[in-house]
Amino acid sequence: MREVVFHVLAERPGQLEAQADTLTIHITAPNMEELQYEAREALIKHLGPANCAYRVRVRRRRGAAVSNIRPIGGSASPCH
Repeated sequence: MREVVFHVLAERPGQLEAQADTLTIHITAPNMEELQYEAREALIKHLGPANCAYRVRVRRRRGAAVSNIRPIGGSASPCH
């Protein structure tokens, strides 16, 4: 499976902008969850049926994958 990485270029309250590394796709969204969705939709429009062979990743900076999972309060100790 191939991978398309979108790098976040600008981050303002309620507005994120990202650009694909290897394709000419530029997207915007109000938050990371929507940015991931917009990345997949843009890939579908750009590649058509071939989009199924690609995985989408969104990164804030090179080498650091972005996750929507955030700890809720307290310590980050593992559950027992």
